[in-house]
Amino acid sequence: MSARDPIADLRRIAFLLERANEATYRVRAFRSAAKTLGALPAAEVAERARTGKLTELSGVGDVTARCVAESLAGEEPVYLRRLLATEGTDLDEAAAKLRDALRGDCHTHSDWSDGGSPIEEMALSAVELGHEYLVLTDHSPRLKVARGLTAERLRKQLDHVAAVNEALPKGFRLLTGIEVDILADGSLDQDEDLLARLDVVVGSVHSGLNDDRAKMTRRMLTAIANPHLDILGHCTGRMVSSRPAGVTGPGDKGHRARTRKESEFDADAVFAACAEHDVAVEINSRPERQDPPKRLIRLALEAGCRFAIDTDAHAPGQLDWQRFGCERAALCGVPANRVVNTWTADRLVKWTAGRS
Repeated sequence: MSARDPIADLRRIAFLLERANEATYRVRAFRSAAKTLGALPAAEVAERARTGKLTELSGVGDVTARCVAESLAGEEPVYLRRLLATEGTDLDEAAAKLRDALRGDCHTHSDWSDGGSPIEEMALSAVELGHEYLVLTDHSPRLKVARGLTAERLRKQLDHVAAVNEALPKGFRLLTGIEVDILADGSLDQDEDLLARLDVVVGSVHSGLNDDRAKMTRRMLTAIANPHLDILGHCTGRMVSSRPAGVTGPGDKGHRARTRKESEFDADAVFAACAEHDVAVEINSRPERQDPPKRLIRLALEAGCRFAIDTDAHAPGQLDWQRFGCERAALCGVPANRVVNTWTADRLVKWTAGRS
């Protein structure tokens, strides 16, 4: 049997572990091994596998070495085979059609803030998923726990994204963006001139989530009226599930999900403002968020809002979580023509530019 690509198999295992929301240490084992072996000539990898010396390399353990040996022998690694056999159920027809209509993802993070993977790895995984574009939306300065980007770091990132785009396959675009904090007074946590340069601005509340209803409503309405805001991110801030103690999702540095009740705000007023100012309401696909809840998705739909079905991915495998958002959107009757990331990159950027 001809050899498989062991690096590709290691990356695929890591991707599937991330998608299944497995513990960080498991994902790191496969990504570290892929990085170490990817820097070596293929002949050296093969020789080390033949002589049993793969584990002498930093970042390569017994399990990953076994996977590499199986790949080089032309066999699908047992670890990969087991993951593929337990992938889960298919989407129902309505959700599948909505998922097929999506062309990109408007809310993702890299290791420039609290993500776990380089920008290049996130972009290449999006290409492999069949996306036409990916919007990079690392955090803004006030969210220090997430290593939010200062104006200086964001400017450097814009230059880096331009360089990455030069190396990506034709037909795919990495778009610039930010997940900007909506501050207590409703202002956006980044310089206005920088917000104006970005392709997509997602705005989210990350602090003061227990503010009273009137204060939270004023805060959100002020942000929605800002011409730089394109998408209102995870609007209730809720967490519907927790991970086991000591386990974080791959890429979520310093964070552990916990249950958290919804923020209180006047949803009728907020969604009416989103419709008036043409701000899209995010349907956040993270399993622990499921934000907004279905009753608010239906309310936003009735108000005439647009939507963005995003993953809020902090790792490559999480980019395939859009299926979860599509399932909830389909249950609420959201049509594809109301979802901004069913558009081409050109149309999306034209819409955001026109709003500013």
